[in-house]
Amino acid sequence: MVKAKSWVMTKYFDGFPKKSNFGLKVEELPEPKDGEVLLEAVFLSVDPYMRLFSKISMKEGDVMIGSQVAKVIQSKHPGFPVGSHVVSNSGWRTHTLSDGTGLTPILPEWPKDVSLSLALGAIGMPGVTAVYGIEDVLGLKEGETLLVNAAAGAVGSVVGQIAKIKGCKVVGSAGSDAKVVFLKELGFDEAFNYKTVGSLEEALRKASPEGYDCFFENVGGPSSFIVLQQMKNFGRIAVCGSISTYNDSEPQTGLYPYVIMIIKELKMEGFLITRWQHKHPETLRRLLAWVKEGKLQCREHVTKGFENMPAAFMGMMRGENIGKAVCCHPHRPGESVSQRAVSLMKRERVDGSVHRILILSRKQIPG
Repeated sequence: MVKAKSWVMTKYFDGFPKKSNFGLKVEELPEPKDGEVLLEAVFLSVDPYMRLFSKISMKEGDVMIGSQVAKVIQSKHPGFPVGSHVVSNSGWRTHTLSDGTGLTPILPEWPKDVSLSLALGAIGMPGVTAVYGIEDVLGLKEGETLLVNAAAGAVGSVVGQIAKIKGCKVVGSAGSDAKVVFLKELGFDEAFNYKTVGSLEEALRKASPEGYDCFFENVGGPSSFIVLQQMKNFGRIAVCGSISTYNDSEPQTGLYPYVIMIIKELKMEGFLITRWQHKHPETLRRLLAWVKEGKLQCREHVTKGFENMPAAFMGMMRGENIGKAVCCHPHRPGESVSQRAVSLMKRERVDGSVHRILILSRKQIPG
């Protein structure tokens, strides 16, 4: 028998999430039956979509949704040997019994010196989101100019780097000076702090006087209407998220974009990555190759301790993270989750949890 912990949503979120919305549940799990495996979480993801889908697909008392990298600690399933790692949509749980449905094995060619946490980030859902948004929705071409907001986040930071790989000019909007510095380190051509610019319109025009061919939308709200006015004729917009509206108790009202879309003949498309699920393995291998080649840098904001999952989630929703926000749950006492591939590490105390920021460098990742 294993004691499993899980975080449940005790009450629907009303506005910004609060500690009182979460409850810790403990239960004993039986031994796996034939065809089952017992998983133990190693890294757990916190993402903006969790706030959005809490309204759509959850009820009070449900375990918080989400994905994790888990280790197989007991197995009676021939496809998942003990000691192997998988990505699982198990939610906020330390342990899970599974019949194997929906489990995605870590790529067999995954380098030992690349943290498995990246399977939740640049070589995971955020990474494939960036690829499909750029290639299948926007159809971004070499020489074009791309704007991405929330550019220092899990998706935005990958979007900008892939656009640079494709030979495009990239402009990023972020919410702090530290994030702007980070974007410049990644190779963004222009970046600005939207909180401190006097005028968003002027900042956009200064960054790209000729306008924008493509816009990768992660934020939503009134700022998006300003961006549309800076688009070139026949511009394309990929709507990935609207994090500025997820905590609204009442829907925002404001200017409608129809006239500007007609005049400029713009194309706007929302998307979910499930549309291209058949391409996931191939896309993950492309992302892994870019990481190994040093073309794609991966920065993470890691919160230590399963007990700090709510704090990690709320911090991510406040924009405290640079890069992908994850929570680590060491699966053996005293076992380190750090990797030799870490070239830059800083530690700081935030709400009682230890946060680690890392960048993987080309020289330290074997080919």
